[in-house]
Amino acid sequence: MTDLPVIGRPVIGDDLDFLSGGGEMGERMRSHDWASTALGPPEGWPQSLRTIVSVVLSSRQAMFVAWGPELSFLYNDGYVPIFGAKHPEALGRPFAEVWWDIWPQIKPLVDRTLSGEASWYEDLLIPMERRGFREDAWFTFSYTPVRGEDGRIPGMFCAAIETTSQVLAARRTDFHLKLEARLRQLSNPFAVAAAAEEALGRHLGVSRVGYGVVDETARFFTTERNWTDGSVDHQAGTHDLLSFGPELLDTLRSGGTLTIHDATADPRFAAPDRQAAFAGLNIASAITTSLVKNGRMVAALYVHDRKPRRWHPDEVRLVEEVAERTWSALERAQAEESLHRANARLAAEGEQMRNLFRQSPNFMCVLRGPDHVFELANDSYRQLVGDRPLIGKPVHEAMPEVAGQGFFELLGRVYDGGKPFVGHALPVRVARHPGAPVEERFITFIYQPIKDAVGRVTGIFCEGSDVTEAKRAEDALRDLNATLEQRVAERTADRDRMWRLSTDVMLVARFDGTINAVNPAWTSLLGWTEEELAARNFLDFVHPDDLERTRAEAARLSAGHTTPRFENRYRHKDGRYLWLSWVAVPDDRFIHAVGRDITAQKEADAALRQTEDQLRQAQKMEAVGQLTGGVAHDFNNLLQALEGCLSMIGRRTGEPQVHALLDAGQQAVGRGAKLVQQLMAFARRDSLRPESIGVRDRVLAMSALLERALRADIALDLRFGDDLWPVEVDPTQFELAVINLAVNARDAMPSGGQLTVEAVNSVFAPGDPRGVEGEFLRLSVSDTGCGMPAAVAARAFEPFFTTKDLGKGTGLGLAQVYGLARQAGGTAWIDSAPDHGTTVHLLLRRSGVAPAVEPALPAAIVPPSVGARRHGRVLVVEDDPIVAMTVSTALEDAGFAVLSAANAEEALPHLADDGVDVLLSDVVMPGGMSGIDLAREARERRPSLPVILATGYSEDIARATGIPVLAKPYRIDELVGRIDAILMGQAEK
Repeated sequence: MTDLPVIGRPVIGDDLDFLSGGGEMGERMRSHDWASTALGPPEGWPQSLRTIVSVVLSSRQAMFVAWGPELSFLYNDGYVPIFGAKHPEALGRPFAEVWWDIWPQIKPLVDRTLSGEASWYEDLLIPMERRGFREDAWFTFSYTPVRGEDGRIPGMFCAAIETTSQVLAARRTDFHLKLEARLRQLSNPFAVAAAAEEALGRHLGVSRVGYGVVDETARFFTTERNWTDGSVDHQAGTHDLLSFGPELLDTLRSGGTLTIHDATADPRFAAPDRQAAFAGLNIASAITTSLVKNGRMVAALYVHDRKPRRWHPDEVRLVEEVAERTWSALERAQAEESLHRANARLAAEGEQMRNLFRQSPNFMCVLRGPDHVFELANDSYRQLVGDRPLIGKPVHEAMPEVAGQGFFELLGRVYDGGKPFVGHALPVRVARHPGAPVEERFITFIYQPIKDAVGRVTGIFCEGSDVTEAKRAEDALRDLNATLEQRVAERTADRDRMWRLSTDVMLVARFDGTINAVNPAWTSLLGWTEEELAARNFLDFVHPDDLERTRAEAARLSAGHTTPRFENRYRHKDGRYLWLSWVAVPDDRFIHAVGRDITAQKEADAALRQTEDQLRQAQKMEAVGQLTGGVAHDFNNLLQALEGCLSMIGRRTGEPQVHALLDAGQQAVGRGAKLVQQLMAFARRDSLRPESIGVRDRVLAMSALLERALRADIALDLRFGDDLWPVEVDPTQFELAVINLAVNARDAMPSGGQLTVEAVNSVFAPGDPRGVEGEFLRLSVSDTGCGMPAAVAARAFEPFFTTKDLGKGTGLGLAQVYGLARQAGGTAWIDSAPDHGTTVHLLLRRSGVAPAVEPALPAAIVPPSVGARRHGRVLVVEDDPIVAMTVSTALEDAGFAVLSAANAEEALPHLADDGVDVLLSDVVMPGGMSGIDLAREARERRPSLPVILATGYSEDIARATGIPVLAKPYRIDELVGRIDAILMGQAEK
C-alpha cells in the first residue's frame, strides 16, 4: 500500500463530519487538495454528495462515487484491492482517466446510469490492466444514479464485489468434471493424452499443449503428439530440456512448476541459446509442470502460448491438477490395454487351436465317459459320417448303422485298457447323408485314450483319414496292371479317332517352330495338306501383325509354360486369314497345340462394337439437339425484340445515315434468324412443313444454284438411280442441306476437284449396324478434297464444331444436315480419310405418297397506303415483356389501338365483347393455355375474329390448322401488312 502523503496543514474544515473515519481513504480524502479538482473544496459540496460519500467511507464493502462534470472518482478502503497499482493516484481524478483501460466497455453502462437507469451485474467479465499487465477479472456490482437537490443526476454510486476467484474456481471444477467424464470413456493411452491436451488447450485458449514422458536421466522429454490451435506447428519428438537452461531442468526434476510470463523479458532465459530454443518452438509464455514418481521425474505437461501472457495462479493450479489426472488416467488405460492385449492373445491362441481342430484335413473327435459321448467333432469327421446330430450323444445312438462292425467294441477295449489302437485301411459302412443308403468307406485311424492327472481314462481321442480313394486307386492300379496292354490299345485308337475326326486343328511342332505333325482339319479349315505343311515352320503361316506375339508365346512354351488361350491369324491357302484360338502345352521335345476357328465370333464382336459406337453417337447428337433447340427458342425472342426496335427507329427518323445503319442492323437480324433456323432444324423443333418430294427433280432444279456455290475449277457430277423413291422432308431444309454439303466440299478442295451428288434406293435388314431398317433413299455427296481424320469426322455433326478459320464458318452446316436426316426418319454418317476425300451419306425414309405438283408462289403481302388503311383494335398476347413492348409500340405507330396481355388467362376477358378486331398471340406462354388453345377458344366465342400466331418454338405449331403463323423474328412491316389485309378483307365483306 502506498504511504499516506505528509500534510503540513489540514485542507478541510472541522465542520465536515461526513469525511470522518473511513480508514486510509478517509484520511486521504481529508488531506486531498480538492480545490484543484472539478469538485472544489468539500465545504461547497452539495448535501447529496456529502451523504453518499459518508455511506461509502463507513462501509467495508468496495464502493465508489463518481461525481460532477468529470465524474471525479472517490472510493473507500474496500475498493483499494480492485484498483491495484492505480491506487492512490486515482483519488479525485476523472472516471474515464482512472479506468481508461475498461472505459470503452463500461461507458455505455455509465451513460445509462446518468440517464436515471439503475443496473446490477453478476459475474461480469471485465479485462483490465491494473497491475501493469492485462488480466481477466469478474465482478458483481450495481450502478445507482444519485440525484442532487435540484432533482438532476450529477453523479453515480457503485457497490462492487470482485468474484474472479469464485468464477475461476467454478470454471476449474466444471472443467475437471467434464474432463473426468471424457477420460473415463477412453481406454487407449494415446487417446487419453490427446483428450486431456485438447480439453486443457481449449479451456485456457493457448497455442499448444503437450504431454510426454522423460527418460531415465530426467533430461530428454518425448511427446508422441501435441494439440495446437492451428497458429503454431506441432512439436512431436524428443527435446533436450537442458537447452532451456539448468534452472528450468532443476525446477522440473524437483517436481516444481515452471511459469514463464514473457520469455523475451525473463532474465532467467536471457542467454542467446535459450532465446533461440524458445524462438524455435514459437513460445512467448509457458507453464510446464513435472510429475515425480518414486523420486524421479517421469513425465511432464506443458502449456505454450505464442504471445506474452500473465498466468493467473488459478491457471497454474489447473495445469498441475490436469497433469496428475492425466497420469492417473494413463496408468489406468495402460493397465487396461495390457490386460486387453493379454486376453486377446489368449483368445487368439484358443481360436487358433479351435480353427486347427476344425479345419484339419484329418477327421477328429473327442469321446467322453464309458458310453463314449461325443464332446467335439471337426468338419472332416462330419464329412465322413454325414451332417447328423453328434454332440452330447453316445456313439451307438448317434451312429446306429456302425453297430456290429467291431468299432464300438474297440472303443470299449481302449477305454478299459488305457492303451491306444491303430487301424489301417479298415472298412466302415456309414450313411453319409440323412436317409441315404449305407456306403462303404476305408479309414486309417487311431483311438488314443485321454487320461486325467492321476492316470485314469476319462475319454478317447479319435484321429484319422478317409483313404477310400487311395484304396480304390490302389485296386484300380492293380486291375490296370492286369489289363494294361488292352487299355493302351483302346486309348491309342481313341486318340487316333479324335486326331482324324476333330474339326479343330491339331499341331505337333518342335520348339523352333518346325511342324512335326498336323491333323486332317488343317486341310478342311485352312486348305493345306499334311504333305504341304511337313517340315515347314508354322510361323510362315502367321499374319505379319501377329508374328511378334506368336514368337513370344512360342518362347514361353519352350520355357515350360502352358498356353491356356492365345489368339492369332493363320493364312488360308487361298490367301485370306482366319482367326484361331489356341491351347498349347509343351513336353520335353514338342509343342502340342489345338486351335479353334473363331473368325465368325471376331466379326460379330466387331459388328457389335460398331453398333454400340453408332448408338452412343446417336444418343449424344440427340442430347445436343435438345439443348440447342431450347437456346434457339429464346434467341428468336431476342431477335424479334431487336427487329421491332429497329423498325420503330426507322419509322421515327428520316436521316439517311441512320437508315444505312438500320439496314445493316436488320441484315444482322436476318443472319441471326438464319442461324436460329439452322439450330432449330438440328434440334428437330423448326417450323417444318414436310411433304413428299422427288429428290432427282429437286436436285436438278437447284443445279444452277449449286454451280454458283462452287468455283470454276470444281466439276459437278449428278448421278441418279432408276425409279428413285419419294421422300418426305421439308423442301427448304432439304435444299439448305444440299447447299451446306456443297459449300463444305468446295472449302475442302482449294485447288479444285470434283463434287459428286448421287441418289440410289437402299433397303436395310433388321440389325443393321447403322440402327435403321426398311426402305430408304440414300443421298451421297462426295468430294476429292483433303479429307478429315477419324477424330474430326467423329465430331463433325456436333453444333458449332468447325475446323475452319475464325469467321469462315458457324459449325452449324453439318449439324443441320444431321437434323434433316433424323427428321426424315433416317440418319447420316461420314466416310473420310486424310488426302482421300470425304463422302457424306444421308438416309431418308421412303414416302408412301407421290410428290405433289409444285404450287404457285403466293404474292407478297404489301401494306396498303395510309389513306386506305383501316384502323382497328389489336389484342397482343405475349409473355416476353420486351417483345410485347416493341410490337405494341410499332402497331400504335402504325395507327392501331393496342391491348396487351401477358398470357392467355389475361387475354380471355378482352374477348367477351366486340372491342377486339384482331388477336395476335405468341404460341408458347406460361400458364395452362398455349397460343393455339387461346386461338381455338377465341373462335368458339367469336367465330369471325381474325387470329394471327407468332412463334419461335414450333413443336405444337402443326396443331394450328387454318391459322396464319408468323415465325419469329418477323418484320414489323409484314405484320402490319397482314393486319391491314385482314381488316380490309372484313370491310369488303
